[in-house]
Amino acid sequence: MECGLIGIQGSGKTTLFQALTAHAVEVQLGSMKPNMGVADIPDPRLGQLATHIPTEKIVPATLQVVDIPGVPDGGGASALNAVLSSIRTVDAVCQVVRCWDDAGLGPADPASDIASLEIELVLADLVVAEGGVDKAKRSSRSGDRDAKRRLELLEKAHAMLSEEMPLRSGDWDEAESALLKSYGMITAKPIMFVANVGEDQVSGESNHSRVVIDAAADRGGVAVTLCATIESEISELDQADRGEMLDSMGITEPALGAFARAANQLLGLTTFYTAGEKEVRAWVITQGATAPEAAGAIHSDIQRGFIRAECFSVNDLEEYKTEKAIKEAGKLRSEGKSYTMQDGDVVHYLFNV
Repeated sequence: MECGLIGIQGSGKTTLFQALTAHAVEVQLGSMKPNMGVADIPDPRLGQLATHIPTEKIVPATLQVVDIPGVPDGGGASALNAVLSSIRTVDAVCQVVRCWDDAGLGPADPASDIASLEIELVLADLVVAEGGVDKAKRSSRSGDRDAKRRLELLEKAHAMLSEEMPLRSGDWDEAESALLKSYGMITAKPIMFVANVGEDQVSGESNHSRVVIDAAADRGGVAVTLCATIESEISELDQADRGEMLDSMGITEPALGAFARAANQLLGLTTFYTAGEKEVRAWVITQGATAPEAAGAIHSDIQRGFIRAECFSVNDLEEYKTEKAIKEAGKLRSEGKSYTMQDGDVVHYLFNV
């Protein structure tokens, strides 16, 4: 699953990308190619598990992040098409919105930034819908049932986009959503917003960040407030210095934790864990995944040879302190193939191949 960062020039999205990827990716400034990297998902539950189950290493879950370039002034059609092509391939979009005044860039105007980028993406989808309608009309004349279904969908999408409505605001069933995805419709993708505030606004809510939060709610998305500059600085520190910096600012965890959790919520993902002497690890899976499907995230052999999953929750471990005590309290569950994984499950798989 990939989350694409988009934003108006000067929004700070590349700074956020560097923070998310802990500066592990060499950023291509001025290039029309996207920067791609992997972000570790901060997860306090991993520390909880390791406290009660001593282990050699802790392995967090990760999120694929793509820093998609903006279109420079005068970039032309080819530059715009390159950017739009990058956005069409990601699973979700995240608009980074500047929420601080800048001497060079001028006063922040988050409402305008959100609206102007949205209309740009709506118009891009409208072009795709128009081309799709024309092609589906020609195919449907021969009696092609699939073409008729595509035509109905695209005409509905075209009508919405013509009214400057993003497609995510429509009512689509699973098959229709899949078809929209096949056309790469950007405004059908789930969206989140980052209110990128100034360094003096980290501890509180500003008027600008409230605009972003309200815009997310109006669009059925999620919002996170953070300062990308500070997050970038924190990501470069070692664990001890990072803790000192957070304490000095009165922050309990880097805001990137909230960002990653919001991205997982947006993508319809959830987290389960495996824990033992070798490692404590977080695994991200699709919400509603069965125990065998979750096993496949670890290794295809475990899914293929699945027998059962022995489960307890992180909260159970916090309460009873040891796996032995959990079992004695009757909280260790033996789940079969039809079990739907729950967020926070800790699992031992039994399998045979």
